[in-house]
Amino acid sequence: MKKMIRFGKSVLTAALAASMTLALAACGDSPAPASSAPASADPAAPVTEGDAPAEEKPVLRVGMECAYPPFNWTQDAATTPDGSTAVQIYDSTLYTYGYDVAVAQMIADELGMDLEIHKVEWSSIGISMDAGDYDCIIAGMGRTSEREMAYSFTTPYYYRDNCIVVKKDGPYSGVTGLSDLFGTGCKVSTQLGTGWIPLLDQIEGAETGMNFETTSECFMAVSNGVADVCIVDLPTAQSALLTNPDLMIITFDESDSFVGDDEMVNVCIATRKDDTELRDKIQEAMDAIGWNDKAAMDELMERVIGQQPAAN
Repeated sequence: MKKMIRFGKSVLTAALAASMTLALAACGDSPAPASSAPASADPAAPVTEGDAPAEEKPVLRVGMECAYPPFNWTQDAATTPDGSTAVQIYDSTLYTYGYDVAVAQMIADELGMDLEIHKVEWSSIGISMDAGDYDCIIAGMGRTSEREMAYSFTTPYYYRDNCIVVKKDGPYSGVTGLSDLFGTGCKVSTQLGTGWIPLLDQIEGAETGMNFETTSECFMAVSNGVADVCIVDLPTAQSALLTNPDLMIITFDESDSFVGDDEMVNVCIATRKDDTELRDKIQEAMDAIGWNDKAAMDELMERVIGQQPAAN
């Protein structure tokens, strides 16, 4: 029995010594395991390679109709027939593409920004920008003296010609100049809120009054006889004829054409009047990618016209 007591004491002594050794080691300067996180780390914070926080790219927020082909349109697919990438419309499952979208994407890429496109009715496109829904308009907008009082503009990102659209087998298919329409009583139309509105009054003796929210409605009006003549830009008319074979385009010689329609030739990007900082950033991006070459602009326009869905 005595031997067993002495043996138990030796075991207890050894165990106590081992315990003290471990305690001292725990209080020493041993490094923490490599997998331990700093005490101040937020476990909910996103972690990227090297434990650096992820940086979100700034966003270029753009307003456009998404209903003005070939400048912009709405489609179901995320790509176009030639493989170009469409942009998903903000707060929508649909996508948009067209000349405006392609240019907006080039500018956003040059600025290192993500592109966000907001679909808006043309009649409220300026009001919505002023309200802060988006920061610029890239929507086939002509730079006019009236608009320059309300917005700041870049240099043109497209130059367009104007024309009229009539019924192919109608009474005005043989018109070659503006004066040919004088005194005919033709019913003329164009898109609401555009720089083409003042041109309607230059057709002497014409019947005016029925204008429409979209160019698609203007073309439909000519097709069904509600209007005889639609004043519009040439690319939009060319786009319309892809799905409206009963229509035809007439361009006038400068000697017998509209006066003052040169304002609608310059298609520019608009920002809020006091947001010259963004206007200048966009302009710098346009300059950097050399987007002042009319040949390059025409080449892009020709390509996108062939990419639009038949429904447009």
